[in-house]
Amino acid sequence: MRAIPPFLCGAVLSALLALPLAAQEAGVSPTSVPPPVTVPSIPATAPATESATPPVTESAQSPGSALSAAAPDLTRDDLEAWLDGFFPYALASGDIAGAVVVVVKDGEVLLQKGYGYADLAERLPVDPEDTLFRPGSVSKLLTWTAVMQQVEAGRIDLDADVNQYLDFSIPERDGKPLTMRQILTHTGGFEEALRGLIFSDEGALAPLGETLKRWTPDRIHVPGTTPAYSNYATALAGYIVERVSGQDFNDYIDQHILAPLGMRSSSFRQPLPDDLAKRMSKGYARLSDGKEKPYELINLYPAGSLASSGSDMAKFMLAHLNKGEHDGARILSAETADAMHRTGQATVGPLNRMMLGFYETSLNGHFSIAHGGDTQWFHSDLRLFPDDGVGIFVSMNSAGREGANLHLRTQLAANFVQRYLPGPFPQGSGIGEEAAKAQNARIAGAYDSSRRPQNNVMGILSLLGQAKVIPNEDGTISVSMWPAPSGTPKKWQPIGEWLWQDPSTGERLAAEVEDGEVKRFSMEFIASIMVFERLSAWRASAPLLLALSFAAVLLTTLAWPVSALVRRHYKVPYALAGADAKAHRAARWGSLLATLGIGGGIGLVLWMMSSLENLTGMDGVVTAVRLFVGVALIVGAALTLWSAWQVLRSRRRWFAKLWSVVLALAGLYLLWIGFAYHLIGFGANF
Repeated sequence: MRAIPPFLCGAVLSALLALPLAAQEAGVSPTSVPPPVTVPSIPATAPATESATPPVTESAQSPGSALSAAAPDLTRDDLEAWLDGFFPYALASGDIAGAVVVVVKDGEVLLQKGYGYADLAERLPVDPEDTLFRPGSVSKLLTWTAVMQQVEAGRIDLDADVNQYLDFSIPERDGKPLTMRQILTHTGGFEEALRGLIFSDEGALAPLGETLKRWTPDRIHVPGTTPAYSNYATALAGYIVERVSGQDFNDYIDQHILAPLGMRSSSFRQPLPDDLAKRMSKGYARLSDGKEKPYELINLYPAGSLASSGSDMAKFMLAHLNKGEHDGARILSAETADAMHRTGQATVGPLNRMMLGFYETSLNGHFSIAHGGDTQWFHSDLRLFPDDGVGIFVSMNSAGREGANLHLRTQLAANFVQRYLPGPFPQGSGIGEEAAKAQNARIAGAYDSSRRPQNNVMGILSLLGQAKVIPNEDGTISVSMWPAPSGTPKKWQPIGEWLWQDPSTGERLAAEVEDGEVKRFSMEFIASIMVFERLSAWRASAPLLLALSFAAVLLTTLAWPVSALVRRHYKVPYALAGADAKAHRAARWGSLLATLGIGGGIGLVLWMMSSLENLTGMDGVVTAVRLFVGVALIVGAALTLWSAWQVLRSRRRWFAKLWSVVLALAGLYLLWIGFAYHLIGFGANF
């Protein structure tokens, strides 16, 4: 999966609060992490384990290789020494129990190696041949491969209405149907769906068709125009493969991808077959915590349920690098594989594109396609460099300290490219100092991720997780939710018209302008799956107005018992009587209801996001809370309005009149928040 941050993008994703993928095609949501516990019996620098993989002949470089003569040769010995210097420290500093890394080159496995532990209690080291990891949304690449097999067989038309392949209907958006091409490029327009994302109760598993039919997320973007990563859409593609092939999805993947490639240590099945389950790495929150987590289950299983060994992922990478064939087995024709890898869907300016299932991650002038993946405990990345004949896969079995798993795999890929595939950064056309300042000022403001829940109860997350673009005094800009690996703000320098660059990595940020106004922007590493859209001034101010309104009703609510206790202590009688007393009590009751209503609604959402387990089996609770929120906010707003009307007509002091107006406005605004962000409503779509 990608989280949200995530199987959410992702991330994931402040991953899911802001819903970037935690790509991160980012990512998963924040999860409750137990406090660290020292595990003295488990050394931080755990052992490395490699399988008996024959070295690649160094003279056998692919014809299209762009390896620089100035760079170290990508040899087994140099790579192993470099990785041995990178991983032990990275895992220890990231508080991660174990990892597997595989590098392929020129049609062969160059190196596959395990670092750390697959099972802390048993002190079992990671074995790249034997240990299974959960690659999360990297699973999607197998689903996309299955889709392209059916395209090749003539059973799926990339540009046809997918409803012809389904036994239920996906509504049109702006008169346009959903197509498989839109699904493959994440431009179907779906809002984020979080229900049943990841859980551990086998009793909650449901057939794929039943899960998809239960609720179809709204299509909030014009089809084909806006990338918005979607696990639901990917699962829909897997269901279509079932329908057109006449086979269960798991059977299809087994017979048409895993078996031909000899991937005997891989499966989408949940729970895992016994022979694979006993080889599955344990998942952990942190190395220092040391408590293994239950096996994660996913109802949208074509989007992220794969379990696989490092050596099996090497076979999959080699098949795609060799245009659909590996070791005599062909899973795609060369033409279909090439179309899958190089048919690009542009997003913002010159940034990386979305291919058919893969997203472009070109660096240093080297064409690259990739996919990342995250469950709660496993975090992975797969990158292919087709023109160089090189691929790299990494997976970790722990969330680690905050942000560690993302920074580790991001730095691994960046350092790998800088060491073995060097080249010039993309260059801009240049821009003057005054023009740069003006451009920075124009892009500044609040934005919403295109990957967001909008018309369901989780919509409040987009309000709480707005992205802010901030101009810096040194002529650069920063984006609030994307810090550098050090935790400091990442700075983007202007290098052209509506184009910025991170000078340390070469990654670019670009904006799309319409009638002189910035409408949206994105960054190189997520542009293919997500953009940020400009918020209106009204929506941009919503977090501040929400905070002020909530503070007003909360203070009034708290003042109620405090004032009563003070009067009782000093034996002072209640000063108001008649209509004034009624208005005063109405204000307090209205404030209490508004506090409980908005607090209950937002509290429910944040509690659900605190652990992905809370997103399963919650329909009854969500329905009840939404009804309560509606009653509380409507009655609360009515009482504060009535109170303000009475106070303004009375002879009470000016401050009482002013505060009554503040409470009335606060009650109305909180009521608007409830409706606008779907905290009020019927049902439990999320």
